[in-house]
Amino acid sequence: MSENFSDKKIETLKNLISQSDNIVFFGGAGVSTESGVPDFRSKDGLYNQHDIRFDKYNPEYLLSHSCLVNEPEVFFEFYRQKMDARKAAPNAAHLALARLEAAGKLKAVVTQNIDGLHQKAGSKVVYEIHGTTNRNYCMRCGKPYPANHIYESKEKIPRCDCGGIIRCDVTLYEEQLPGEAVEGAIKAISRADLLIIGGTSLTVYPAASYIHYFRGKHLVIINRDHLPYLLDPENDLEINAPIGRVLGKCTGII
Repeated sequence: MSENFSDKKIETLKNLISQSDNIVFFGGAGVSTESGVPDFRSKDGLYNQHDIRFDKYNPEYLLSHSCLVNEPEVFFEFYRQKMDARKAAPNAAHLALARLEAAGKLKAVVTQNIDGLHQKAGSKVVYEIHGTTNRNYCMRCGKPYPANHIYESKEKIPRCDCGGIIRCDVTLYEEQLPGEAVEGAIKAISRADLLIIGGTSLTVYPAASYIHYFRGKHLVIINRDHLPYLLDPENDLEINAPIGRVLGKCTGII
């Protein structure tokens, strides 16, 4: 990977941010990898980590509704071992976005991540289109449970007082995305004058399709690898570099 991280491009991004009053950020797993949270599909991602306990399973099955219902012990063992991001801290990208929101520039964060790091950094308007590990609830009665409950439960399959299984409020494979978050995300993107896409390969659907609702002036892509999604080379910008470094430099975080 070649890193395209020139001072000229940083200045261009600063100018675009300065000129914009309705910025929306659309981000994926690459936003949190700089906080030590692994992504899914890279060579070091969760789906490529060798673990004898789970090697016989298709990786996507382990985070599916079918696995939760049919093999809940396997689901919760994988979830506790691989999805615990409670010790992760926001990085420069999260902090920069929170700073832009506080300044009135950024109107919303649309995230595919489930780790809650945007809120931990101080962002207020966050559309979590794949849900979050920071909420749990009973599948039978709907009773809410705190974020730590599944991780700290001594039961292999955490259960509510009513006998129902307590699950994470994460959108699993085979499940529909949360309607309220999706609606908010689409509205925000459609109203933005600047859309910044960061830390995502735009290969996970339907989430990746939401960027097509953008009708604003400028599109910015910040990603380690090139993405062929610039709509207008004259007005759009791509920076191939770690997103924390880019947004950190633009906002004075680093």
